[in-house]
Amino acid sequence: MQEFIQKIIADNKKYIEKGTLPAYIPELTKAKKEALGLSIVMLDGKEYHGGDHRYKFTIQSISKVITLLLALEEKGEEYVFSKVGMEPTGDPFNSMLKLETVRPSKPFNPMINAGAIAISSMIEGRSSMGKVEKLLAFFRQITDNPDLTINENVYLSEKRTGDRNRALAYFMKDVGVIDKDVEGSLDVYFKQCAIEVTTQDIARIGAFLANDGIDLKTGKTLVHKKHIKIAKTFMFTCGMYNASGEFAINVGIPAKSGVGGGILATVPGKMGIGIVGPSLDDKGNSIAGIQMIRDLSEKYKLSIL
Repeated sequence: MQEFIQKIIADNKKYIEKGTLPAYIPELTKAKKEALGLSIVMLDGKEYHGGDHRYKFTIQSISKVITLLLALEEKGEEYVFSKVGMEPTGDPFNSMLKLETVRPSKPFNPMINAGAIAISSMIEGRSSMGKVEKLLAFFRQITDNPDLTINENVYLSEKRTGDRNRALAYFMKDVGVIDKDVEGSLDVYFKQCAIEVTTQDIARIGAFLANDGIDLKTGKTLVHKKHIKIAKTFMFTCGMYNASGEFAINVGIPAKSGVGGGILATVPGKMGIGIVGPSLDDKGNSIAGIQMIRDLSEKYKLSIL
């Protein structure tokens, strides 16, 4: 496995130059475009790493999986899905088109920005800071990394330039999807996206999902198995933006990408996978990372289909 990791990193570096960094979040243009790293965490605790696996990047939309789990645990399925749907959209992740044209007027799923902002507004807490601290504690527990923190520069950059997200949130407030303070809910969302991680951290999240919500280190159940199943289903159907269908065919495992260049993937009952490659394709996915995980799936026959 370790030798193959090095090989697929070397084989897929050629794709990096074909991608770009996301200019709509100015701070992300400072990322190391040529970075490429991979981590795999097995359910027996063995870990394999290669390339720029120590490179720190912000988790961005991968965080949507974890906030969904927390909202399901705190609010329950009935409440969560009264506010957010369960269907793929076929639209860009930051689109507000269907919010205006489809009734009832609620986000199609928790993996698009509108749905994720609605989910973030559901997290319980007396203040946005308290909610963020709860989220951070949850992330730290799942990754077994007490040092996880928020990249303040990325957070502020997203907050300054997040006008479309702000528009989505205020529209949802108007139609009753969000019933909390809009700016406070947005602050939670911007901060959760700016949590700084490595491929090891997100591979451990993938292993946690693969282990049906049971902590690998303690053996304690942290999340109900049914809620883990829901999250993995959304990852499989909606997790890779507008490339989710193609990814399901070519790779065949639940995954979630983020515009920080990360890809979280999980192979139920087997392993978690974490990838970083900040150079993105036109869908917002790591251009070399997609190729690496495809190679990995083909080599080890990881597809669940």
